[in-house]
This record gives sequence, C-alpha cells and structure tokens, in this order.
Amino acid sequence: MAKYRYIAKNPAGQELEGLASAVAKDDVFCWLKEQGLTPLSVDEPSWRIRSLKKSVGGKRIRSSQLAAVFWQLNTMLEGGIPLTEALAAVAEDIANKRLREVLEGVLQQIRKGGDLSQGVSAFPKVFNPLVRALIVAGETSGELSDALGRVAKHYQTRDQLRRKVVKAMVYPAFVIAFVMVVVSVLMIFVIPRFREVFVEMGGNIPAFTQAYMNFYDGLVANMPYIAIVAVLTVLAATILHRRTKRGHLFFSKLSLRIPLIGRVLKQAFVVRYCRTMANLLSAGVPVLDVFEILRAMTTNDITRTAVIHTNEKVIEGSGIAEGMTSSKFFPNMVVKMVQSGEKSGALPKVLDKTGDYYEEQMDATIATLITMLEPAMIIIFGVIVFVTVLALYLPVIELSNIKG
Repeated sequence: MAKYRYIAKNPAGQELEGLASAVAKDDVFCWLKEQGLTPLSVDEPSWRIRSLKKSVGGKRIRSSQLAAVFWQLNTMLEGGIPLTEALAAVAEDIANKRLREVLEGVLQQIRKGGDLSQGVSAFPKVFNPLVRALIVAGETSGELSDALGRVAKHYQTRDQLRRKVVKAMVYPAFVIAFVMVVVSVLMIFVIPRFREVFVEMGGNIPAFTQAYMNFYDGLVANMPYIAIVAVLTVLAATILHRRTKRGHLFFSKLSLRIPLIGRVLKQAFVVRYCRTMANLLSAGVPVLDVFEILRAMTTNDITRTAVIHTNEKVIEGSGIAEGMTSSKFFPNMVVKMVQSGEKSGALPKVLDKTGDYYEEQMDATIATLITMLEPAMIIIFGVIVFVTVLALYLPVIELSNIKG
C-alpha cells in the first residue's frame, strides 16, 4: 500500500489535510466521501512526486487520473458548487500538464455557452464515446452529478481491470525473460571458462559433455541468424496484425486461444461488456447507442463481431439475450443472466452482478496462471542448471576418479 496526501473540506467548510494509506488514489477519494468530506486533491507525497517526475512527464492521461477528476466534480456538484467553478478548481490542482490543458479547454467551451458534453466532445482522444453518452444522458435527465459519478466509476473499474489483465500478461513475460537472462549468463561467463579447462585436458572429455559443447558452439555460431530471424518474425507479425484484415483476425483468434491467458482476455471482455451496458442502460442511453459504444470499446475482431451480430439481431427485433446466443461467443451463464434481466425488467442490476461474478472468475484464473507458472519456472531453471553443471563438471569428476 502507498501513502497519499489529501486535502478535503468538512461540512462546515473547513479544509483538512492529512495522509492516508491505500492501494490506489481512487480508494482515498472513496474513503473521504464515506467520511462525509469533500475531496479537493489527493496526491502522492512531494518526495515521491519529485522522484517520479522525470518518468511521468505529465503527458499521458491515465484512467485513475480521470476517475479522480470526475469524483471531484461529482462531489462538488452534489455540494452545490456550479459546474464552471468546480471544473476550474479541479483543473487548477491537476499536476498532469496535458490533463490540465484538456480541462481548461472543456471549461472554455462551457463558458462560451456550450454544455459539458460539448466540451468533452472536443477531446475525443481523451473522453471515449461511453463518457460522452453518460454525460449527455445526465444533462438530458437533469442528473448531471449522478452521471459524473457513473463516469468516475467507469474509469475506476476500467483502471482496476486493466491492471489485472496486465498482471496476467506481465508474469509470463517475466518468466521467459528470467530464463533468457540465466541462459545468457551461462553462455557468456560460465561455459567459456570451462572450455579453457577442456582444452588443457586435450579434448579428452565424456560424450555427454562433448555433445553439450557442440550444441553450445552451434548456438553461438548461429546466434546472429537466430536474432535476425526473431526480429523479422516480430516485424512481420506486427505488420500483419496492424495492416492486414486477415492478420488481425488471425491474431485475434490466437490471443483468445492461448491457454489461461485467452481465458483471462475473454473474461475481461465479458466484465467490460456487462458493466458498460449496465452503466449506459442505467443512465437511460438507448439500446442501439449502447451497442455502438460496445463495438468501439474492443479491438479484437472476434469480440467485435459478437457485439455487431448481437446488435443486428436487436435491430431485427430480437431480444439482447437471443442475439447474444446466436453470436455463439458469450458464455451460457451470461446469456441466461441477461435473459433473466430482460424478463424481470432489472437488466442493469443483473448485468452489474454478472460483471462482478466474472471479475471474480478472472481473478481466480490469474491466480491459477501464476500458481502454475511458479513451479514451471523452477523446473525449467532447474533443468537448465542441472544439465549445464552435469556437462561441465563430468570431465572433472572422471579425471578425479582416474587419479584416485
């Protein structure tokens, strides 16, 4: 857990300042609201900010930062502060230069007579269609404060979900990188020194050691070619994925078929699908607009096709559950839950619960992935070290036996 410095106002209007321990900045905002306080700013301590200043650079806008902005706006509007004043106060306290400029641009649009939805629409690369739709719905219904709370929750859950998916992706990469480092250290520092010993022995070494050294020599001799092939393979895969429809489709299928990782990606999509739909329907966004937003939130051809197919069935007059069934992508449980929600008239609530369930399933899958990789890493590392030690020390052991 990290420490965060917060400034908040109590109901009497007094400013309070202190430190709070939390996993993420968003948790501090939630905690302050539960205490009946109005958050003004939540930042990492100054010493921490200085140490990270170079790496952050204030250029990239993170979901956690946007969540903090909309939580503050939600709290201030609920407290009776006008939108322009609230937006100006939030923008003034933003450390991220780019985000501050974006908020100032939104504020200018509002001061010219526009709505908040028009202001955020001027920055489509920062505020996605879901955010714009929620704000429009809030302005139409006269419940802008609630809409901003939904936007904040969207960014908060999206950030949490992204971190979980990244965790599932990073761990296998770490295992592979660790094994490669071990192999590189053996090849560069250990094996060449033993070769000198073998030369002094006149090349009279066991067959196993000779086979190992032959493999090592072949690997070293062909390393430039191996590196070139690896680089060309990565470049070709990148071009196929980004520039060709067939290539993009192939890698979309492949990513969902990787053991465990594919399951995590599919579960993450189901979570986003359910929660996004629940959020938009609760705000009063029309169903067809909901599917347009859902289609834009994924870059995987398989999941996008499932959304498009479901949308087409809804346009034809079918129910959402029926359209999801005919897409042959969604798990049966999700379809049944949506069907139940449509019949009961409580679809947003049912979708939220379904999203929570699949997030728990995703957490379990990630835990399984990590649990399986840990012994796999130990086994792979052990085999490499064992084979290397046996090959390098076998001649020394035999020589000692002969002298004995």
